[in-house]
Amino acid sequence: MPDQVSDLNVLFNVPLPAPALLMHERPRTDAQAATVFAARRRIEDVLHGRSDRFLVIVGPCSIHDPAQGVAYAEKLMALRDELQDQLEIVMRVYFEKPRTSVGWKGLIMDPDLDGTANLSEGLRIARNLLLEIVGLGMPTATEFLDPITPQYIADLICWAAIGARTVESQTHRQMASGLSMPVGFKNTTFGGMAAVVNALKAAQAPQTFFGISPEGVASMVSTRGNRNCHTVLRGGDAGPNHDAASVAAAVAELEKGKVNPALVIDASHANCSKDFHKMPGVFEEIVAQRIAGNRHIVGAMLESNHVEGSQAILEDRSAMTWGQSVTDPCIGWETTERILREAAERFAR
Repeated sequence: MPDQVSDLNVLFNVPLPAPALLMHERPRTDAQAATVFAARRRIEDVLHGRSDRFLVIVGPCSIHDPAQGVAYAEKLMALRDELQDQLEIVMRVYFEKPRTSVGWKGLIMDPDLDGTANLSEGLRIARNLLLEIVGLGMPTATEFLDPITPQYIADLICWAAIGARTVESQTHRQMASGLSMPVGFKNTTFGGMAAVVNALKAAQAPQTFFGISPEGVASMVSTRGNRNCHTVLRGGDAGPNHDAASVAAAVAELEKGKVNPALVIDASHANCSKDFHKMPGVFEEIVAQRIAGNRHIVGAMLESNHVEGSQAILEDRSAMTWGQSVTDPCIGWETTERILREAAERFAR
């Protein structure tokens, strides 16, 4: 008997439901599709300078409890309605978490928060949650980490991110070229802009690559390119990059590369030195630059939850704090409400 040469380190290879099957089981309504379509167009108008609204992508670092996610969406939707003349508010609904080494990978990969990795159930939970949030009229944003995931949920996403750890990935650049929503590429974790410029060039170009069809079959995917890609500044190893000098340097590199110079600036991560207490001040500085006349700054990102801070995942779920992040620390709802209202008031003057 010949020696085994395949799958030496693979324990399981379990088929997932085809994207088309999950979408058939959990279909979107015409009203939900209209919400997504309209939100994407409004975001595109912001990115290309056709709208004066300021884009704010705000919400939990990650969703770990669907009921808490819906409760947050209901509060944010009311605030969105109140501030819609000045702010284009989009909710972070993040299901996939890149890990520097190890850790919880997000609701899709591990919906039971215990390492059992029930991906089929994670995909169903994610789609159900997006249907509910979009059903409220709330636009959604997420980070696409695994290139297969968009086939299951992208029809319910209004804005997408490619993270700092994957901005240099050819796979993710190609994926972005075929996505139907605006896509923001973050600068690398060390803070460099060259990878973003190259990513934008690749994503706006036609691409052909390996993928899966709606029926779940390996396929060849050819795209026309995505003209609604842009940059997200999130700071880096050298420190924050939301200040005026860093913004000017980023715009200069984008213009030199002949790509869209529109900037969304993340007020969390390295821009707040990973201290959520600093996030409101960073957000206010970003808003101040836009009010002072910098039209390249089109939006900002905030990590926000019902309760500020973060917590560990406990075996006894009932002992965990309701509405608090299990990944990055977030600002609380009261702070979120205050700084968004203050920003809208400043834009209205």
